[in-house]
Amino acid sequence: MFGLGMPELLVILVIIVIIFGVGKLPQIGEGLGKAISGFKKGLSETPKVEDMKQRNENEKDSRSG
Repeated sequence: MFGLGMPELLVILVIIVIIFGVGKLPQIGEGLGKAISGFKKGLSETPKVEDMKQRNENEKDSRSG
């Protein structure tokens, strides 16, 4: 995991607690969780190349018809 061991992760956690305080950690975690779930949802909803080609053809047909 990027060469990070337990001591490095603990140092990072302590620095985060010092900067943001204990009260803000739940809000930060919630925001991070929402961002990750939104990113995953966006990736799963991306249209496939074949679907996009078919949509473009349908749009061309409807314009010329």
